[in-house]
Amino acid sequence: MNIFDVYKLWPIEPVKAKGCTVWDKSGTEYLDMYGGHAVVSIGHTHPIYIEKIKSQIDKISFYSNSVINSLQTSLAEELGQMSGYSDYSLFLSNSGAEANENALKLASFHTGKFKIIAFKGGFHGRTSGAVAVTDIPSIISPFNTGHKVSFVALNDIDSVKKELSTGDCAAVIIEGIQGVAGIYSPEIKFLQELREETKRCGVVLILDEVQSGYGRSGKFFAHQYAGIEADIVTTAKGMGNGFPIGGTIISPAFNAVSGMLGTTFGGNHLACAASLAVLEVIKKENLIEGAAKKGAYLFDSLVALRDRVGEGVISDIRGVGLMVGVEMKEEYSSVRDSLLFEEKIFTGVAKGNIIRLLPPLTISFEEIDHFIAAFERTIEKTKRD
Repeated sequence: MNIFDVYKLWPIEPVKAKGCTVWDKSGTEYLDMYGGHAVVSIGHTHPIYIEKIKSQIDKISFYSNSVINSLQTSLAEELGQMSGYSDYSLFLSNSGAEANENALKLASFHTGKFKIIAFKGGFHGRTSGAVAVTDIPSIISPFNTGHKVSFVALNDIDSVKKELSTGDCAAVIIEGIQGVAGIYSPEIKFLQELREETKRCGVVLILDEVQSGYGRSGKFFAHQYAGIEADIVTTAKGMGNGFPIGGTIISPAFNAVSGMLGTTFGGNHLACAASLAVLEVIKKENLIEGAAKKGAYLFDSLVALRDRVGEGVISDIRGVGLMVGVEMKEEYSSVRDSLLFEEKIFTGVAKGNIIRLLPPLTISFEEIDHFIAAFERTIEKTKRD
């Protein structure tokens, strides 16, 4: 049997990692400026994280959700306190896509309606409902097209109002920061108006914080820069630092009915232990405040780099905290590959020419400086070539 060949794979096999450093099987060292799609939040193999998972394995690693698991309660309490959503409820699952599926389903149960408003450029997952509200036609099968979804432009409140006026809308789903699209943030005023309009119309507002949550933006959730509360918040990637877990954070306005949601593996003992470790490290090491400071330093360093390399290289720098997109002119699209293969630095990409930077929140100022120097070398080399 072969692996189903759907991933574009770089010829690199990481076998060891610590902090923001990854080693491949030949011993080559890489700086991780991507965190495996923003998953690695507290750094690779953090000692508190490792200890909690090892300790939990010695006790019990799994039993079904038909019995009490007090780790779930502890996680809900700690997450609520740290995120500012302490009066909400938590449903645990295995991924961001599943968290979003549950959010969409809850919204439909709650309103009795079916249409979803989503945003152009948005990405919410690859399961049926989640991919239907994702604006990437090439990954949507005919089976997924049965959902009623309207896509509008990000930050266009008039288009949202028009869609809301039809009266058949269950929810609006929006990312705290659009990640896969290339790091595009909703404007603060737009989010505030969106909150007002959805409340006025009795429509559920879902904030997808799967990639932008867990402190990455410099707030626990990126939408908190707008000072709003969503009806449902979804989270996943940074939540488990690599252990599969997702969460749907649900307003007290929603009534839980036996059987309306369910999962076999969601909220298992190991997943909860991993996520509790993440919250402990975030709190102990002030990683959210650190993400804001280091993110500002990274952003300012990139702006200074753009000034040094001159016009015609970097067309835009976007983002907040440690979620940054650097849009390169088309002729400099190869810089991302040079960073990986020549400078040994992992980064992400969007649209071929946008470099996505999503490092662990534990990254140091020195590692940021190392990245900036390497980035400048690759740009200057590309100019010469």
